[in-house]
Amino acid sequence: MATEYLKKAPRTPASGEDDTRRIVSEMLSEIQKGGEERAREYGVRLDGYSGDILVSRETVEAAARRVPQRLKDDLEFAHGKVAEFARRQRDSLREFEIELSPGVWAGQRLIPIETTGCYVPGGRYAHVASAIMGITTARVAGVTNVIACSAPHQDSGIHPAILYAMDLCGADHILALGGVQGIAALAFGLFTGKRADILVGPGNRFVAEAKRMLFGSVGIDLFAGPTEILIIADQAADPSIVAQDLVGQAEHGLDSPAWLVTTSRRLAEQVMERIDGLIDELPEVQSRAAEAAWRDYGEVILCDTDGEAVGISDQYAPEHLEVQTANLDWYLSRLRNYGSLFLGEETTVAFGDKCSGTNHILPTRGAGHYTGGLSVHKFIKVVTTQRMTREAGREVAAVTARISRLEGMEGHARTADIRLRKYFPGESFVLEGRA
Repeated sequence: MATEYLKKAPRTPASGEDDTRRIVSEMLSEIQKGGEERAREYGVRLDGYSGDILVSRETVEAAARRVPQRLKDDLEFAHGKVAEFARRQRDSLREFEIELSPGVWAGQRLIPIETTGCYVPGGRYAHVASAIMGITTARVAGVTNVIACSAPHQDSGIHPAILYAMDLCGADHILALGGVQGIAALAFGLFTGKRADILVGPGNRFVAEAKRMLFGSVGIDLFAGPTEILIIADQAADPSIVAQDLVGQAEHGLDSPAWLVTTSRRLAEQVMERIDGLIDELPEVQSRAAEAAWRDYGEVILCDTDGEAVGISDQYAPEHLEVQTANLDWYLSRLRNYGSLFLGEETTVAFGDKCSGTNHILPTRGAGHYTGGLSVHKFIKVVTTQRMTREAGREVAAVTARISRLEGMEGHARTADIRLRKYFPGESFVLEGRA
């Protein structure tokens, strides 16, 4: 068996990382020192916006009046789907307490995070769906404070539809700041006095790097990079649909990988024949982005077998994985590494990205090997509890003392010893462990 690259990407998502890290590091340091004033200066310089950072209720209401009713209906449809799916995810978790042995009780509690910072991209496109994905899911999880931010468009402020979506989904505070300065404001508690415990939401490479650098002092949804799509297709697939789905994701940006893995040479050739024409038919901005993404990051990989296709896909661990084959259930049972899976030509990445219910904040750059995407679970701390009777401590304390001394941790051992002496005076216990 062998794989053949009919098109190999000359670049990787890691290209240009050093410059990004340097720029983001400098910005975060300056904003941490300079606070709100420095964040505001970056907003003026990078976004051309000099208005109020904390968006007022009056501004939100004025924006709502500018949003057409059909768009409001669409946003409410998407919000309802995402909220319902999130509620089902939440209901899959439960608190419990069990008696592990007589007198030894252990339990699990679910505690929502206190404050969440939701980033909503607002640069090249008005990403209203990202507001729904982050804010709605946090609200369903029970987060107390939800703070959202998005890049303003010069002095016109945040796009009205984004503001409407943020408010619809339940944001408590909205900041007119984008990019690194927006992420810094959420993390440092600028303009609201509430520091985010976790940062969520997609963004460009600078936003992703800012979240990566801040991880530890705050939580993040996941390590993310440019959006990705991988399609597994066989001879039964429609080459026009496969090509359109690849181009549809490539329009995201200059560095958005689009990969086709197929067991059919004929399909591969038909898809490649269609790509350039589909890119040319896009509006100018989207066409330029898709052209560069396909040229620099697009790949077409020909496999001998279905098993080989699964192996390639699991190696890449794509953010979005479409399967357009005759044997969908076979692939479903074997694929392991991906952010979100779309089975059959009847569904597509755009459906999940916009309104069908699953979350579109997903792992990229191989992170699908160890994590899934954003869900209510990211906003809920699963913590444990313990209680015990004195009689149960007879065995537990003795075992603890012996293991602790075996490890050389005498202080630990003595916390067990003191309880045995108090609860069982006059009794003898073996408290030394041997290697």
